[in-house]
Amino acid sequence: MTRRVLLVDDDPHIRQLLAFAFDKAGIEVCEAADGEEALAEVARQTPDLVVLDINMPRMDGLEVCRRLRSSSEVPVLFLSSRDDEFDRVLGIELGADDYVVKPFSPREVVARANAIMRRAAPREVPPPAASDAVAQGKLSLDTEGWVAHWDGAEVALTVSEFNLLKALVGAPGRILSRDQLIDQLHGPGFAITDRTIDSHIRNLRRKFAEAGGHDVIETRAGVGYKLGPCSGGARSGG
Repeated sequence: MTRRVLLVDDDPHIRQLLAFAFDKAGIEVCEAADGEEALAEVARQTPDLVVLDINMPRMDGLEVCRRLRSSSEVPVLFLSSRDDEFDRVLGIELGADDYVVKPFSPREVVARANAIMRRAAPREVPPPAASDAVAQGKLSLDTEGWVAHWDGAEVALTVSEFNLLKALVGAPGRILSRDQLIDQLHGPGFAITDRTIDSHIRNLRRKFAEAGGHDVIETRAGVGYKLGPCSGGARSGG
């Protein structure tokens, strides 16, 4: 099935450059020149991924992402400038899956987009077997259905958040460093900052805390993160 990407950037040259790269990779493209148009296109086109520039007039990419996350879990790949690390981290905390820094290689954007869409794509699988679900305390993770539950209630996660939680659940009792988590999410040698992982962790903690789970993830200062007891008890440190 053909995948569709929505390119959102107020610079027509960047849209043209990326549209050519995605078309060459066999990926359908739709475009938007500003935030309001982007929101309308998401509703109309139901893309598999939104490639979203942060710095746009009228409505910036951060506000677009915030509004998207109020009603949709469509994956988001941010385009950002070199001097706005704060905005990049804030974008991840708002629910973006990844970012690429300008100036960028179109091939890198396509590669990262493909990686995100592969992880987000629904899988044709037989009815879930008992081994498809893993549990720790009140946390339940269906690794085939890509659904997380806390105390029986579903917790909506982005693709990257789910994969990060899946990595921690797959290593019970072990502390995973940020580098190990980056490798789990993107593969060895993938260049993102430690702060991106920290932002995903904060998102996960916030979402589960809202559901009553304050001890899903534990921090080991200077080392990394591990799966907590998931009992719904006191808030974990870090």
